[in-house]
Amino acid sequence: MRDCSSMYCIWHHSLLFISFFLKKSSESKHSLQSELLEMFELPRSPGSQLEFLDLDVTTSGEPLISFPERQPSGELYQRPQDELKEKEGRDLEQERGDLEQENRERRKEMRVSYISEKSEKESQPKARITKASLVSTATEDILFQRRESTNLYPLTMTWSFGWNSSLPVYYIRENERVLLYASGHTGVIYNVLKNNQHHLQGHPNIISCLCISEDRRWVATADKGPGCLIIIWDSFTGIPVHTIFDSCPEDNGIRAMAITRDAKYLATISDAEIQKVCIWKWTLAAETPACTLDLPKEYGFQNYLIFNPTNNKELVSNSKTQAIYYTWYPEGGILVHSAPLLTEKTFNKLVGKFSQSVFHLNLTQILSATMEGKLVVWDIYRPPPSASSSMGFPHIKPCKLVHLQKEGITVLTTVDRNFIIGTSDASVYHLTVDGTKLEKLFVEPRDAICAISCHPYQPLIAIGSFCGMIKVWDYEQKKYLFSRIFEKGLGVQSLTYNPEGALLGAGFTEGTVYILDAMSLESAISEPFRYSRSSVTHISFSHDSQYMATADVSFTVAVYVVRVKHRQRVWEYLARLRSHRKSIRSVLFGVHLDSNEPRLLSLGRDRLLIEYNLLKSYKDHLAVLDIHWTDQGSYPTCMVWYPPLTKELFLLICNSSYKVKLFNSTTKMCRKTLLGPVYGSPIEQIQILPVKSTLELQKRYVVFINRDKVGLQILPVDGNPHKTSALICHPNGVAGMALSYDGCYAFTAGGQDRSVVQWEINLSALEAAVSLGGEDLTPFYGLVSGGREGKFYRELEDYFYYSQLRSQGIDTMETRKVSEHICLSELPFVMRAIGFYPSEGKIEDMFNEIRFSEYVDTGKLIDKINLPDFFKVYLNHRPPFGNTMSGIQQSFDILGFTNSKGEKAIQREDFLNLLQTKGEHMTEEEMMDCFATLFGLNPEGWKSEPAASSVKGSEICLEEELPDEITAEIFTTEILGLTVSQDSRQDPRISEVEQSF
Repeated sequence: MRDCSSMYCIWHHSLLFISFFLKKSSESKHSLQSELLEMFELPRSPGSQLEFLDLDVTTSGEPLISFPERQPSGELYQRPQDELKEKEGRDLEQERGDLEQENRERRKEMRVSYISEKSEKESQPKARITKASLVSTATEDILFQRRESTNLYPLTMTWSFGWNSSLPVYYIRENERVLLYASGHTGVIYNVLKNNQHHLQGHPNIISCLCISEDRRWVATADKGPGCLIIIWDSFTGIPVHTIFDSCPEDNGIRAMAITRDAKYLATISDAEIQKVCIWKWTLAAETPACTLDLPKEYGFQNYLIFNPTNNKELVSNSKTQAIYYTWYPEGGILVHSAPLLTEKTFNKLVGKFSQSVFHLNLTQILSATMEGKLVVWDIYRPPPSASSSMGFPHIKPCKLVHLQKEGITVLTTVDRNFIIGTSDASVYHLTVDGTKLEKLFVEPRDAICAISCHPYQPLIAIGSFCGMIKVWDYEQKKYLFSRIFEKGLGVQSLTYNPEGALLGAGFTEGTVYILDAMSLESAISEPFRYSRSSVTHISFSHDSQYMATADVSFTVAVYVVRVKHRQRVWEYLARLRSHRKSIRSVLFGVHLDSNEPRLLSLGRDRLLIEYNLLKSYKDHLAVLDIHWTDQGSYPTCMVWYPPLTKELFLLICNSSYKVKLFNSTTKMCRKTLLGPVYGSPIEQIQILPVKSTLELQKRYVVFINRDKVGLQILPVDGNPHKTSALICHPNGVAGMALSYDGCYAFTAGGQDRSVVQWEINLSALEAAVSLGGEDLTPFYGLVSGGREGKFYRELEDYFYYSQLRSQGIDTMETRKVSEHICLSELPFVMRAIGFYPSEGKIEDMFNEIRFSEYVDTGKLIDKINLPDFFKVYLNHRPPFGNTMSGIQQSFDILGFTNSKGEKAIQREDFLNLLQTKGEHMTEEEMMDCFATLFGLNPEGWKSEPAASSVKGSEICLEEELPDEITAEIFTTEILGLTVSQDSRQDPRISEVEQSF
């Protein structure tokens, strides 16, 4: 046995240990040691041989991991390639007879703790490969000995705060206090004494289970979700040695996993509705399981799995209601199981829900713990091979119910030396085997983390959790400083330091607002503010710390102000206003340029940008200065003050269509619309990266998060895709973001994954990527099909120059004036010709963007545009994914009714009425002319050619041309004349729409 044991999460702080020996209260430490040495047949002095696992080069039919040969003692520990020689019907009775002999052999082999360093080096077998590698040649733990290499990526994980307390924590090396646990989608190897972390990165989803071999060298991790993976790691080096990609074709992921004590085999149970049990010969680099078994639904959701420690061919799993015993026959690839039904009638007593199951050390029984504090004992029946076939396969039967305690038993395991305990409240303890010393290693938040904030001039980060805990860390030293736990029911939803760094504003899930002393977390006000009735999602301080504003999920903005009373600064409630109709996305303070007084703005999903008049606000009255619409079809997601890179000052607002829009800070006019980062979901939060010195003010960057990623972007924003970089930080969703005061680190909170990740920022790596992308228009050509020499760009050139001919008159015989520009009035026609159909509001935004592009510098308005600028305007304004059928269908889902075929449709009369009364509505004449053109009744070039005119618009009969019910498909294909792409590689819900010519 090893001198450390795995830890399992404890839901109700109850623990049952089935020990390998019985402790006597009167025995001394010396006699106990002697008894252990004799029981395990261990030497009383060092000097025996140590065996190591060795990495071998993988070739066809050869093992990925090779194991040293053991003394022949039956089938239990044969080499993987010898299993092919096993014969069906092996003598199981003889196997049981050999178990005791084999256990003695194994005990002689497991003398790791008593081996000198010299003998270890002498006995190490040589690697069978010529090329040196960390994986194959590492014979000792070098994980924390390697020098830190220079970061090659714009964002690099440097620390992970928090851990998933629903999964185990393991001791990898107990004498050095090296732990293994999961944090989000990352495995963390944490050296407690050195205060270092090594991260096992590679999973695309949250890690759902992990296990470790008996010698603590091989670690297996698995996740659940799209593209789920099983990864086996070498804990000596932190390098992945094997990855299983297609463990779950349905992308359900892994629910439970176990590894044999010799690390040869891995067993998994899927997270699907019909659970699948698989056994993997991972040392052979097998891509498919050696055997599989589908479990019936009536067995319940199996969530725990373990191998028999003395027999690799036996396993046990359990759900809350069913324990299952498995026997594996490798020679035939068969996995049989026994799942006897257990009810209250079995023992005439309440049994309770199962938590965990283990094999008893007597080799013939299985023990299952229940949440009623009881232990179910199962007898294992292994029929001898000589018996008739009617005896069947090995199976189990319930034989005894033992009542151990009143509280539920949540963990069941076997231990022999010091061990580690993890609890459901995210605490981790070290406990000596005699129970004389209990040491707390760390305590982390046990609930969702949504609130984080960095101090404005010190390396401190405050982390708030729904469990009511606020912890403050020194993120440079990775040192916990102080914390506060609030009373039950107060979950921390938002945190913000004031600009002076003396106060910390805290918003809670039930509406309470605290103002805390930043260095002690003691309350800085006599009583907390309780004016909100719902969760406080945003907190912001003015630049002079005279005002504090909050927003809650009830669409309400509240303002608090500092008053001087009795020569003391006192915070008071000023007023609140339910100013939005949908969720508030940002609350932002600014500064009036002429007076240096604070200004306050809020942005809502209702597309309203509202500025408040703080000077005219008074008790219980929050005055509004102005209200502006920010978008038409899209909704805004966040806003921030754009840094002063130009003479004109802007508000930067991101929206749900992956656009970044710049609004004049005074007039609120939309001055630019630009393509933002496109990484699977729109930007949800954005912050300007702080600078270290005034010399860096002319080169600025932004950090952003979307649904599951964190990214960097170089300013100014211009739509260049090479200026951005992003990576997955929290697969289940990012809840918050904060930046260090010096711009060296970004922090992301994972919400329900209960973790905060620290990212080191390397701006040089991002700048290098931009330089590789090319200059001028080169980065933009890649955004269209075929690039610069492709068909699309060639057609764009043709339309652009044809527009010049059209504006001069198609039929004229006068000399043509060749120019590099077209008039602004021609812009909408060229846009529509190449397949982009902007609304009148978007056309007006484009006109304003071009007209005022040089106004601040020259005072002149622009009335023409050249081809390169037109190309950029097109790329920045068009929908990032083109015209999609899903967008059209969404409109019909909102406006239509469900017809007899189950489709969303709009009646013809309602359809015509909507065109003439809603949105950018048409006149009847405009509508009739459009339909005449769509149905081919108008001449080519109607109204886009100066000499052409409508001749049939008033003659069309819409009752004959339009069906009674119009669906999205009819509208797209029959009325607009577009064809829907049937490319099978695309998501069928989001098919591209192409114009048919």
